[in-house]
Amino acid sequence: MSAGKENEGRRILVVDDEKHIRRILKFQLEKNDYEVITAENGEEALKLVRRAAPDLILLDLMMPKIDGFEVCRRLRDDFQTSQIPIIMLTAKSDLPDKIKGLKGGANDYLIKPYSNEELLLRVRNVLEWSQNQKDANPLTGFAGNKAIEKELAGRIDNCQAFAFLYIDIDNFKAYNDYYGYHKGDESILFLADIIRETVNSLGGPGDFVGHIGGDDFIIVTSLDRSEFMGRHIIDEFDKGSLVLMSEEDIRRGYLEIRNRLGEIKRVPLMSLTIALVLNDGERLKHFAQVSDIASELKKFGKGMTGSVVVRERRKEASEPAEVDSL
Repeated sequence: MSAGKENEGRRILVVDDEKHIRRILKFQLEKNDYEVITAENGEEALKLVRRAAPDLILLDLMMPKIDGFEVCRRLRDDFQTSQIPIIMLTAKSDLPDKIKGLKGGANDYLIKPYSNEELLLRVRNVLEWSQNQKDANPLTGFAGNKAIEKELAGRIDNCQAFAFLYIDIDNFKAYNDYYGYHKGDESILFLADIIRETVNSLGGPGDFVGHIGGDDFIIVTSLDRSEFMGRHIIDEFDKGSLVLMSEEDIRRGYLEIRNRLGEIKRVPLMSLTIALVLNDGERLKHFAQVSDIASELKKFGKGMTGSVVVRERRKEASEPAEVDSL
């Protein structure tokens, strides 16, 4: 991906009281296809930021009237501007100033003089972090759908071998309706904690975790770790999820749900279906294929009783999937 395509549409507000600094920054950033607007002081910046809605602010620390610390504070106190990332620009390298700026809400620091390479790297990193925050699921903080799609597309484009685990709670809607939305969220967070612990303890440095939404999660990991991780998640969920249900329901072994006609329906207790898609680095050509295969396997797994890992090893569509029932 070219720099222009990656940076297209990203707007940066440069705030500095020195004209030549504004010109240099504008030139350097526009050369890399960022859209740049400038302000010569804090007052102008505070007015401009609402109208321009920048994706990032490069904010000079030492300015007359309103310094960078105060501008940063006001931006963070305003709901409309509180999420805009800020990189502080300063000639000061004293630690107290850095700490004060970071405590005040700055995301990063750039000390003058700086190289063009350092500037562009810090800008890119902060923008990427900001985008990931926007894409994150608000309940769990895990990466959302856009980040998941990007992760899979990158691995497929680079012909990387990987395993994709699609994790879904069985009978979640019935549980959510029966116990209420608060308990439903509690069960989702409980599963998220298990996934986090599993990846931290059994995964590797390149592993990726995502939350598609609701009770659906994904993990991207290595081929050799995937099956063991899936089994561990199921073991921990089956043991721990009992605390989320009443003793009576556990003893009975099912939920009694009354439908709209007043009839009692028996619904099995919560369990997990994990669809495991394995890619050797050559078979899959598009991220949508991963989703299609996982959905097919998940549908197959949900037809079984209890928690299962449905493992897909086939290289040809005509070959059947392998199933591990736990």
